[in-house]
Formats: sequence, structure tokens, C-alpha cells
Amino acid sequence: MESAKLETFSLVRKFSTFSVITVSALSLIFSSWLGAESLHWQVVIAIAALAVGIPHGALDHLVTLPRSKPAKMALFIAIYVAIALVAIWAILQWNVWGFIAVVVMSATHFGIGDSAYIAELNQLSSKKRSQLATWSYAVVAGCVPVVIPLINSRSTEALEKVNPVLIDWHHGFDSEILIAIALLTTLVILILVRERQYRDFFDLICLITLVSVAPPLVAFATYFGCWHAMRHTARLTSLLPKSLSFYSQGRSLKALQMAVIPGLPALVGTFIFVSVLAAFARESITDKFLWLTLVTIWALTVPHMLVTSRLDRIALKK
Repeated sequence: MESAKLETFSLVRKFSTFSVITVSALSLIFSSWLGAESLHWQVVIAIAALAVGIPHGALDHLVTLPRSKPAKMALFIAIYVAIALVAIWAILQWNVWGFIAVVVMSATHFGIGDSAYIAELNQLSSKKRSQLATWSYAVVAGCVPVVIPLINSRSTEALEKVNPVLIDWHHGFDSEILIAIALLTTLVILILVRERQYRDFFDLICLITLVSVAPPLVAFATYFGCWHAMRHTARLTSLLPKSLSFYSQGRSLKALQMAVIPGLPALVGTFIFVSVLAAFARESITDKFLWLTLVTIWALTVPHMLVTSRLDRIALKK
């Protein structure tokens, strides 16, 4: 079973790395060929990446309440959705601080989740990593893909479509934030090299490259769908009975599939919800659809982070 699980974790890490490298290369090619301001290719890549990532959070109820009664399950889902709706309202209707709160929570969740995934992978492969390397990687792995795209000058137009107030969410400290993240990233890279965590170092280089060359929309969507979501899905296979059953048979890909299929209805539901939301926005769906999708995903991160926090703590203590 452990060897099959290791195969799944290793395969997913290779997939996420390959996806980020591929999108980085495509961004350079399409930006030179079609122009950096062209949105068509950005929309195609972003929607494809988001479609990969959206289902991963739909299994929270199965992981949290695997044997609950229907009434308790319904209450859990109702609370989960209510928290997400409040977060959506906070981003779109409240003020900049609501948006900042979600950005901070997203960076925290993504960074800790990524480091927890690597911790589980290291345990399966009997590799060691110090707490210093684990937590320093977590900080940077969340800040780089979440914060940097939002302080990129190219994000101004996209943020304006969500809410013009959000354009100056950083209150003019964009340069200072970028410098702080760059210094912190440099320090973490030195720590990883000193600790001989070369694969983690390579992961950071891939993420830095992605946010440096890809448009903000493409960078975040690719990270969310092909990196964070896939790695989280691999972790879910350790908790789902059907996945564990296939692991016992040595069928790693089938085990991963069992963690993907139950979340597919959430993909359909999310795009229906965003389409309705865009229709009420009194603007063309093409202008609003993609960024409202991102807002919805950011909002869903709030209850999702609360649910997965216990899973992360357990992984990082090992």
C-alpha cells in the first residue's frame, strides 16, 4: 500500500511541476506571438487550470464527516456555503480589508498545504526535513503564487473588473511588498540549499518563474489548479476508503481517480453559480466571468482552509 501511495504522490508532484514549467513556456511564446495584452489565450489556459482545481475542495464533507447522519451533513454543508457567501460579499461589496483578509488566508492555506504535502511525501519515501525548512518553505510557497500576481502592474485591469477599489489594495506599498518577499525568498532558498532540500528549492524556482513570466490571471489559475489542488487531492487519497482499497491492490492511479470523481459535480455547480452571478452584474459575461470565478474560489478557500487545518497540523508534526 505504501509503495502505491508513494507512486501517486510522486506522480502528482511531477505533474504540478511539469504544468507550471509548460505554462511558463507557453506564456512567453503567446506573449511574444499574440501580445501580452491579448486575453483570449489567457482565458483558455486559466479556465482549463481552474477546471482542474475546483473539484478538490468538494470532498471536505467526506473527509470531515465520513460517517455522519444526513441531517448533520446537511448542516455542515449549509455552514460551509454560508461562510463562502460571506467571503464573496466581503470581497465584492465590503472594502479593501475584506480582500486583504482573504489574500492573507489564501497565502497561508496554500503555503502550509504545500509544505504538508511534501512532509507526507517525505514520510512515504523515508526522507527527513527539519522544522526550519518545513515552515520557511511554507511561508514563501504561499506568498509567491498568491501575493506577487496581485502586485504585478498587469493585474490592475483584472482587479478593476472585480472592484475598482481593489486596485490600490496594497495602499501603494507594492514595491515594498515585492522587495520583502524577494528578500524572504532568498533567505528560504539559502536555508533549503543548506538543508540539502534541492527538490523543494526547485519547486520554488518553478513558482518564481511562473509568476515572473505568466500574466497574473494565468499564474494564479495554474498554481491553484495544477499545483495546489492536485497536491491536496493526492493527500485526500490517504483518507478516502475507496482510494485506500485501491492502494491495497497496488493501483495508484485508480486510487487518485477515486479522489477526483466525487468532486466533479462541484465543477459544474461552480460554473453555473458564476454564470448566474455574472448575469446579474449587468456587464458582459466575458468581462466578468473569469474573475468572478476567481473570487468564488478565493471565497471557498476560507471554509476549505478551516476544514483542512487539522489535516495540515497532523502532517507537519510528523
